[in-house]
Amino acid sequence: KMTQQMRDLQLAQARKPPGPSSPNAAKRLYRNLSGKFRVNYTSFDEGSLAGRGEKEKLRKSYLFQSNAALFEAVELQDLDRVQELLKQYSPEELDLNTPNSEGLLPLDIAIMTNNAPIARALLQAGAKESPHFVSLESRSLHLSTLVREAEQRVNELTAQVVNEAPNADCSEKEKQLKAWEWRYRLYKRMKAGFEHARVPDAPTNVHLSVASSSSVQVTFWEPLSVNSAVVTKYKVEWSCSPTFSPPLGEAVIDKLKNLHFTIRGLVSGTAYYVQVSAYNMKGWGPPQASVPPFAIPSNWREYDGRAPRRRGQAEALDHLLGQVKTVHQHCVCHEPCKNQPQSRKHSVSKSLKHLFHPGSKFLKTLKRGLYLTAIFYKDDNILVTHEDQIPVVEIDDTYSCLLMQDFLWFTKVSCMWDEILWLRQCVTVSQSSCSCILQTRFKMLLAISQMQGLLGIQDLGQVFFEPVKDKQGNILIVTLKEVKTNQTFESVRWVPICKLQTSRKSVSSPEEPTALDTLLISIQDKLAYHQRSSHALSPGLYLGYLKLCSAVDQIRVLVPERLPNILCHVKIRSNPNISREEWEWLQKMASVEEPVPVEPETETSQNHLFQELQVAIKELMTLVNIPLPEAKDFRLYSQEVLDFGGQVSFLLLLPPSDDVCTAPGQNNPYTPRSGFLTLPLQIFELGEER
Repeated sequence: KMTQQMRDLQLAQARKPPGPSSPNAAKRLYRNLSGKFRVNYTSFDEGSLAGRGEKEKLRKSYLFQSNAALFEAVELQDLDRVQELLKQYSPEELDLNTPNSEGLLPLDIAIMTNNAPIARALLQAGAKESPHFVSLESRSLHLSTLVREAEQRVNELTAQVVNEAPNADCSEKEKQLKAWEWRYRLYKRMKAGFEHARVPDAPTNVHLSVASSSSVQVTFWEPLSVNSAVVTKYKVEWSCSPTFSPPLGEAVIDKLKNLHFTIRGLVSGTAYYVQVSAYNMKGWGPPQASVPPFAIPSNWREYDGRAPRRRGQAEALDHLLGQVKTVHQHCVCHEPCKNQPQSRKHSVSKSLKHLFHPGSKFLKTLKRGLYLTAIFYKDDNILVTHEDQIPVVEIDDTYSCLLMQDFLWFTKVSCMWDEILWLRQCVTVSQSSCSCILQTRFKMLLAISQMQGLLGIQDLGQVFFEPVKDKQGNILIVTLKEVKTNQTFESVRWVPICKLQTSRKSVSSPEEPTALDTLLISIQDKLAYHQRSSHALSPGLYLGYLKLCSAVDQIRVLVPERLPNILCHVKIRSNPNISREEWEWLQKMASVEEPVPVEPETETSQNHLFQELQVAIKELMTLVNIPLPEAKDFRLYSQEVLDFGGQVSFLLLLPPSDDVCTAPGQNNPYTPRSGFLTLPLQIFELGEER
């Protein structure tokens, strides 16, 4: 039955006039057919081989209509329609770089009609110029041929319309005549656009910087004048000679989303000159030399031969942990694991006992004590128990130790969720000491194991940077984890966060909410903190501001709320590398007792860094609400550049030594505006590692 429907559809389409009679007719035909194809496309029997063949034919026909619609949108200069098609289909589905019957590509039509917005949209989607245009002469000849053939066709149709009596065929010929007249005007406009165009001017703001010990990076902007023709590619050339004789290499850039290029495989300590030129349909324009005129591949570490701070640290820590595990392999704490029959019997008896006590081991209400709660969320949903409570287990109902010390120890344990059983067994050995601290920490490990067992998952996520407390003596340690896949959990289910907040019946007064009520009220803020703390900076060099404040039991560091795992900062530039020459200049500035703002020589990398630092310091002082005159005694940390994975690096701006850390009770006249918070230093260090 379905096959017959498809045949009927094909016969109906065959009876229609062959091809559109005008540009708008092609668009209407595309829309009408696309709706019909969608209906029959999904109604086919997937098990039928013949059906699959018909389906493939329909798909190709559908994509052919999309390609025709793209050509029509470009010809009609319909930018919105072009962007819609580029978003809806891939370049392959649109046949973006397959010439039509006239040997033209969509990009050819856009650039020869000088439609820069459409040309840029096509270029960013990966469009190319027609390979038929190997020279200026071939392009000119091709356009002349198109104009001549279109003119000839218009003359033929005009004669037929004039000489024939009015009838149905005459009406059809009039439609064809209008379509060919329109196409004739299009080709004439393309030909005129090509003839009036000239080669583009040189690119502007060509800047050269050192990217590493073996590479340099060049960035540039479009020419001020493209001379009536869109630039479709750029050429970067480099040489060890300022005259570029001999040239060492060149690269053509035809992906114009980001106008930059990194030249790799260079020799450290050698000067390289770079120039950039632009291309349009009339050819290559003049080259523009970079500023500075040359760059020497290097890195700041070459100044004193310093090795990376973190080189081998992760391997050394893994090795150390392995040694600790080896020592504890044969300790008494592992004996219970060997006694399988007793362990199995005990487990069975507990399971049988559990049958007579329905309900989970999650707590419904809090008494005075220390508790652990795990928040798992996905989109706008959160995991709750079958009683619609956030999962909570008890750590210690008689807690009276130093909270901050135990809390910071807990945050370190959160880096080893998979090792909790081993840690429990090792801490068990020391129970004879009856230390309050050891007992609390052992109870923490028990609570973690209990939470992991009840949820059926090892990784409980990231610890929120401070516990939630109430006036009744309850303390909640909160972990947060975003679930991005369809994981299965035990004893819990998903509910919308808003539903949980509105349906929960509070047992406390608004003046003195319990820790659970406080957690539920502020849960959106905590989820936002968790999401922001996992964001990464884009590659580049940053200027960070280090400001600490101390309390009785901890030191806290100032961070922005929007990125709490990073110091307050502003971006200096996109290139994270500090060259040896730049570092030498910074060292010179740091060694002067009373620095005088003397600018380096013009057209050097040091001068460019000097200007970038001036802008960054002003921006950073405004951000943290410090008047610029008060920052005259601030200094750059000159011992090292902080490197984070090779793509992000930091220069630190420090207050005077007496003001780096504000002591308890000390007045700080310049407090940052809203949008900042202070984290315990150990929490900040853990977040930075993550």
